[in-house]
Amino acid sequence: MQHHPQRSLLFVPGTHTHRITKALDSDADTVIVDLEDAVAPADKATAREALAHFLATSPEVSLIVRVNAATHDDTDHFQRDLTLCTDYPAVMGIMLPKAESAEQVTLAARSGKPVWPLIETARGITALAEIAATPGVARLVLGALDMTTDLNMEPGSAGAESVLDHCRHQLLLHSRAQALPPPIESVVPEIQDLSAVSQTAKKAMEMGFAGMLCIHPRQVAAIHAAFTPDDAALEWAQRVVALAAKQGGAFQLNGKMIDAPVIARAETLIARAAAGR
Repeated sequence: MQHHPQRSLLFVPGTHTHRITKALDSDADTVIVDLEDAVAPADKATAREALAHFLATSPEVSLIVRVNAATHDDTDHFQRDLTLCTDYPAVMGIMLPKAESAEQVTLAARSGKPVWPLIETARGITALAEIAATPGVARLVLGALDMTTDLNMEPGSAGAESVLDHCRHQLLLHSRAQALPPPIESVVPEIQDLSAVSQTAKKAMEMGFAGMLCIHPRQVAAIHAAFTPDDAALEWAQRVVALAAKQGGAFQLNGKMIDAPVIARAETLIARAAAGR
């Protein structure tokens, strides 16, 4: 069974539903309609109503909704967002911001939709073991911008990146420990600087992440390039798998030993290439 790739997940503000169709027509693998940070408190009810109208008139679409946080200040919006998501089959998942406990994930999972916990606070990192083990979790997602603020770090600094790498390590380890798919990298706020997007995406791919959040369609191509194996890597993987089928056991290729872990890596590369092309 070929899985839908999750290399690029494109945010669309819930207040601009006319952009949802454009986002769905873009090359992004998944569209996330944002009812949280992209919507001012006074506009949240209006955004929810607009999204409900869009979903009612576009039953064929498939998207994720970032609901409001399950915190004391946002409880009412959180519950109303969940009701909206529950009512429409077009919502394929719920992105839960500021996820900090298994209880919050369980509440979101009552919608019957897969939950994508967004880890963006120190409390979220320290609760990762219980969050990742909670039934209903689809993937873990890093929220680096909020994490930087929560930990009082200097945005874009080497020190902040060092701490964020520690957070990335935790998402990777807990995802693997609970047999979840690899996690999703945070957004890059620079829309025009595609080199920053490429560098972040490439590093995330090398670390073992499966994809990356984005805030503009312009960022999608750079993300896909980083997460899709290039022709040379694909050719190597195909040679490894072909030789493994003929020879069995361990063997050499280009002066390097090829055994079971390397063959598994080659098979993963082939699967990634097939899903992304």
